Amino acid sequence: MMAKFRFHKIAAIVVLAVSAAWVLTGEFSSVNSAADSGDETAAQPAETGTPVAGPPVLRTVGVVEPYFVDHSRAVRISGLTEADKRATLATRAAGVIETLPFEQGDSVAEGDVILSLEVEEETAMIDTARAILDQREKEYKATELLVENGTLPKLRADEALSALTSARSQLQQAEAEHGRLQVRAPFPGVIDRLMVEKGSSVQSGAQVAVLLKLDPVIARGEVSESDLHYIKLGNAAEIRLVNGRKVQGTVNYISRDASPQTRTFPVEIAVRNADLSIPAGMTAEITLRAETVRAVVLPRSVVTLSGNGDLGIRILSSDDTAAFVPIDLIDDMPRGLVLGGVPADARIIVAGQDLVVEGEKVNPVEADKEVVQRLIGEATGKAN
Repeated sequence: MMAKFRFHKIAAIVVLAVSAAWVLTGEFSSVNSAADSGDETAAQPAETGTPVAGPPVLRTVGVVEPYFVDHSRAVRISGLTEADKRATLATRAAGVIETLPFEQGDSVAEGDVILSLEVEEETAMIDTARAILDQREKEYKATELLVENGTLPKLRADEALSALTSARSQLQQAEAEHGRLQVRAPFPGVIDRLMVEKGSSVQSGAQVAVLLKLDPVIARGEVSESDLHYIKLGNAAEIRLVNGRKVQGTVNYISRDASPQTRTFPVEIAVRNADLSIPAGMTAEITLRAETVRAVVLPRSVVTLSGNGDLGIRILSSDDTAAFVPIDLIDDMPRGLVLGGVPADARIIVAGQDLVVEGEKVNPVEADKEVVQRLIGEATGKAN
């Protein structure tokens, strides 16, 4: 019993000793840390009594000076090519086709005879009318001489003149009937379709051919109501056809009646097509060019958002404080943007603009201008 008691007593003493040693070790560590801290504090200048704070670290951003160019605002729309004029030609009388001098694809001038019906009866009528007219003219001249000599009364001269006028009217009517047997081109163009054959019989009003005027060819599209005020008659336009070919044109029509479904306004661009190489009905991407404005060409990465979600760029004020200005997108080029609304004296932040906020003072450094100069060259068509 005594041995057991001694064992528990000895164990308790050992545990107490170990705990005391652990507490004392921590106590000394805290003291040493405080001492070290005190030594650092003591190292500071005695006259201040507190540590001296260093200057605030400013964020570094890259900036460039704006280089302004004169650039035309681009309004891009999709469209199709169309013939400047299109007509479906039809007969004005019934008969058998006697002559058909042109084929599909042939070019014709205004007034060319596309088709003629058999004309035997009408030719005879014209010959008879001409003979009667010739006779009436001779009778009138003879009657007029006799009236002047007093042989005949003046009433006979009036009768002769009436007969002459009637003969002229009959000839005109016969020639008109003959003209109804011909189908003529109302304008210069290309016979796109020919629906009849020589020798076939046609009824009055039968459609015989489709005539297209393809010079100029028309590129037709529709402009949104928000872009309409930028476009004027005579503005230049660029048309990129589906086959990759690019041609130039001029705006020659702007509708003032919006489509009720899309609220867009039809526009037409005339494109020279002397060789008729541009057909009607081809898909086209139309770039309408408005009047030139002063703008800055910048990489897309420069554009950022304000705290309110507005699209713009960040610039520096005279005291190197960051500010935000909204921009006007003038054109979207393959590798950059043409922007309006940039102040003339602005320094534009082109690196680090997304890391600063309005009113923050920064450390500006001049950025590499090579990219900006290359974009300017693309916008102006000059090498930089």
